[in-house]
Amino acid sequence: MELLTRYLDRSNSVSSTTTQDLIKEENLRDDLRFYFMSPCEKYRARRHVPWKLGVQILKIIMITTQLVLFGLNNLLVVSYKEENAMALKNLFLKDYSGVDEDDYCIAVYSQQSVYDSLFHVMDQYSQLGRLAVSPISYAENEGGGLLPLVVCKTLYRRGSVEPSEETYDIDAQLETVCLSLDPKTAYQWKTNNASFFDLDFYRLVDVKVTFTLKGINLQTVRSREMPDCYSFSITITFDNQRHSGKVKLFLDIDAQSSACRDWKISGTAQKNTHYLLVFDGFVIVVCLTSAVLCTRSIVLAVRLLMRFSRFLHENYNRKVCEDDQGEFLNGWYVLVIVSDLLTIVGSILKMEIQAKSLTSYDVCSIFLGTSTLLVWVGVIRYLGYFQKYNVLILTMKAAFPKVLRFCCCAGMIYLGYTFCGWIVLGPYHEKFEGLSLVAECLFSLLNGDDMFTTFAQLKDKNTLVWLFSRVYLYSFISLFIYMVLSLFIALITDSYETIKNYQKDGFPLTDLQKFLRDQKDFISSEENRPPGLYTSYSLFCCCESNLGREQREEDFTRLTQTCDNSSFRLLDRVLLSFRKIHPSIFFRLSGVGSRGQQMVQLFGWKCHLNYIVII
Repeated sequence: MELLTRYLDRSNSVSSTTTQDLIKEENLRDDLRFYFMSPCEKYRARRHVPWKLGVQILKIIMITTQLVLFGLNNLLVVSYKEENAMALKNLFLKDYSGVDEDDYCIAVYSQQSVYDSLFHVMDQYSQLGRLAVSPISYAENEGGGLLPLVVCKTLYRRGSVEPSEETYDIDAQLETVCLSLDPKTAYQWKTNNASFFDLDFYRLVDVKVTFTLKGINLQTVRSREMPDCYSFSITITFDNQRHSGKVKLFLDIDAQSSACRDWKISGTAQKNTHYLLVFDGFVIVVCLTSAVLCTRSIVLAVRLLMRFSRFLHENYNRKVCEDDQGEFLNGWYVLVIVSDLLTIVGSILKMEIQAKSLTSYDVCSIFLGTSTLLVWVGVIRYLGYFQKYNVLILTMKAAFPKVLRFCCCAGMIYLGYTFCGWIVLGPYHEKFEGLSLVAECLFSLLNGDDMFTTFAQLKDKNTLVWLFSRVYLYSFISLFIYMVLSLFIALITDSYETIKNYQKDGFPLTDLQKFLRDQKDFISSEENRPPGLYTSYSLFCCCESNLGREQREEDFTRLTQTCDNSSFRLLDRVLLSFRKIHPSIFFRLSGVGSRGQQMVQLFGWKCHLNYIVII
């Protein structure tokens, strides 16, 4: 009886500690299972309302609506600028055909054509009020006077050229001479400044005519928006830098919008603007809520990761693998937070634009467009909860590392072809004049576009270059289309087949997934178990050593041989506290007789020979 009491005292202290550990383990498992549930499963499990899902759905609707409204407004602004640019080119450029010849508008080839084109600009400017059909006029300075038209010519400081004698004398220093002309005295321009317009073409580098016009975009009234006032800074350049006999004419326009000084409009335009400002403010509130909820989820995930990592380290002396860490550190939440920040910045810019404080339409469109893209991509996260819809995500995730390494190798070859094509074919082919153009041309060839045109545009002016171009193009097309592109597709196809097989036969289980499924086999070997994990007791053993096991079995046999029925009731209570214990723990009930059978029926233990193994 004294022996039983000693064993019971030692067992009670251990049972309380073991029970607490089991409770912590079950709590951790429950928390992890709940965290990785879908929103619907969370609601069914704990009646947890999916606020984050609701906010995301509301955000998608609002951001898309906001983008459409801004896109329609931005389309009106861009179309107004482009149509004004076309109108001004036809108005100020003599003999303009309506289509730019290349990167320049038109070109002239004689001295008289240069003079005619220059005077045509000045004459058209002086008659702007009678010629323009749009609400556009001269710009005024702060004092109310008209801003002048400025003509500047840039020349070599000194020079003489005699092509027939093959001699020249040029001072490479440039000098610029400017002339300001008042629109009110247009009839005196040519007579009073004849010497200025006497151009030395062998010294002439360029002539620039600059002036400023004002306009109002009235088309926004139809969309119930307040019209903007525009300032057009126009520069017309006669480019003679190459001295090749071809003078190129450029017309550049810098359009800046601003709020009109004095305006009066009847209708609903002003009220509509107020509604849009309120709507944009509500979008900002929704995005802030979404960012806070996602940040909270990330913090919760980090805490769960720390708890799970500590559990593995303390119980199994193992670290969390990278795949399991990726499950906790969810990139979708980061994506949502980035999209929220972009939407907030874009909405603020949009509100400033509507209030006429800013005119950065392009910057605002980049922020709103990128945020909408990320928002819609984030929807894939919720489709990933369904096995039939997450094939794309799993395939991209599996193929991305291999594709990235493959693209690094193929990119070296691509860059080599880019530099080679630029240096050799650039002077003879318009698609190879710059590095960016070469890269775009090769990418088009890689996708099978514009092949014949690329071959045909390189005329047979230089036999050596023509032969090189054929070898260059044929080798690039053969290498990248038939080999590189095929291997690229094969990598993705291989990842897709692997995912399909996993979906059919089951994915390999990680430590986290085994823990969630309550599997204990993620301890691959006994050497992973830290020493002293289980305390040795004479009541049960943990297979630490043959000597310790034999000693405990001998002690337990002595114990069971001296037990009566009253003592066994105490033993029942002890064994009951160990009902949920690691499967490696077992009890030996040899010599107990019918009482052992009663304990089997009581606890639901399975018998194997003369051992009772706890489930």
